[in-house]
Order: sequence, then structure tokens, then C-alpha cells
Amino acid sequence: MLKNGILNPALLELLARFRHTNTIVLADRGFPSWPQVPTVDLSLTANIPTVEQVLAAILEQCTVGPAFMAREFKARNSTAVVGAAAEQLRAHGIKLLYEKHAIFKNRVPACIGLIRTGDMTPYRNIILESA
Repeated sequence: MLKNGILNPALLELLARFRHTNTIVLADRGFPSWPQVPTVDLSLTANIPTVEQVLAAILEQCTVGPAFMAREFKARNSTAVVGAAAEQLRAHGIKLLYEKHAIFKNRVPACIGLIRTGDMTPYRNIILESA
């Protein structure tokens, strides 16, 4: 029986396939469904869990290279929210790249999986690339 770390079997299965240069999406609750991308839905209620919480668990188990977010995240949220998101990645040595939301969404079909959270923060979606 697992006692520590990520306990969700579907999430563990996805992370086991998250290898060099693979990408996964960590999404807020409003992110569209992508039928061709396997989805692990962790949403429970509003803001449970948040992207920040799930990302923290993933970063404890995975080596992540660059991360991508939509520029709209910076435009639609406070500097405190934007700064906290960037700092969480920076603390793990992860380079964060911002791009237009349309370009961000064009990356999704190539991802090996999508993790949906209950996060209500606008544009709080992030694509992680395995190092």
C-alpha cells in the first residue's frame, strides 16, 4: 500500500509514462476536453485541488524541463498570483515560457495526458515538459 506521495492510480500511471521530452497539461476546471488526450480528472469542488497543489505533488516525483503558460494568465490575474505561479517553478529550476493562448492550445494534442483540477483561476493552465 502506498503511504506517501501521489496516491491516485490514474495520475501515477500517467506520470510513469511522462518521459524525456513528453508533455502533460495541468489544467484548471474550465479547460476544454480533448477527446484524443487521456485525461485524469482530479476536480472535486471549486478550487479543490488547485493547480498549485497538484503541481507541488508532481514536482516532488518528476523531473521537469521547461513549462508553458498562456500570456493571458498574466493579463487576467494579479501580480501576486502570477508571481506565486512563477516562483513555484523557479524554486525547482524550471524555466517558464509565456505564449499566446492559441499557441498554448495548439500544443495540447501532442501531450500524453491532461490533468484537470478544480482550480478557478483564469488561464491557470500549464504544460510541463519532462526533462
